[in-house]
Amino acid sequence: MRMNKLTWLVSAVVVVLLGVLLLGAQGAGQEGAKAAGNGAAKNAGQPAPQFQLKDLKGNPVSLADFKGQKVYVKFWASWCPICLAGLDELNQLSGQQHDYKVLTIVSPDFNGEQPEADFVKWFSKRGFDNIPVLLDTGGAWTKQFGVRGYPSSYYIGSDGILVKAVPGHNTNEVIDQTFQSIH
Repeated sequence: MRMNKLTWLVSAVVVVLLGVLLLGAQGAGQEGAKAAGNGAAKNAGQPAPQFQLKDLKGNPVSLADFKGQKVYVKFWASWCPICLAGLDELNQLSGQQHDYKVLTIVSPDFNGEQPEADFVKWFSKRGFDNIPVLLDTGGAWTKQFGVRGYPSSYYIGSDGILVKAVPGHNTNEVIDQTFQSIH
């Protein structure tokens, strides 16, 4: 008889604990859904370096200009064959409407890149009118982002979080798919 009481007591405690766990899990799920519904979803990662550079026409452009928007940043160089091979595809991507902004950064006078005036003259003859190019003369922001090779892609969420860094070429399809999981 004593064994039956002990078995009943343990069973009752297990049932109560399971009930508490289930109610807690439902509440957490509802809180998570509320947070996501309120736009409170957060990206994992660190804040992206807050660059301020100039474009090919000398206009200032900063990452803060795109606050609340997702941003794709591609670092590339004019001497990089892989970069050059991807410019047509990048030009196409830059000319389309997306839920993210496309920016590229080139670093004149750094890591073998030509001087700024030479780069601007060279690029202006290429016909890639959709690609926004920002100039990081001397490479300070290239270093800040930790670029180790060209091309390199950086995915920044609408909350300013640097979510993903990828060395090498990313196709437009991969870029679109990557941004589907970024808030």
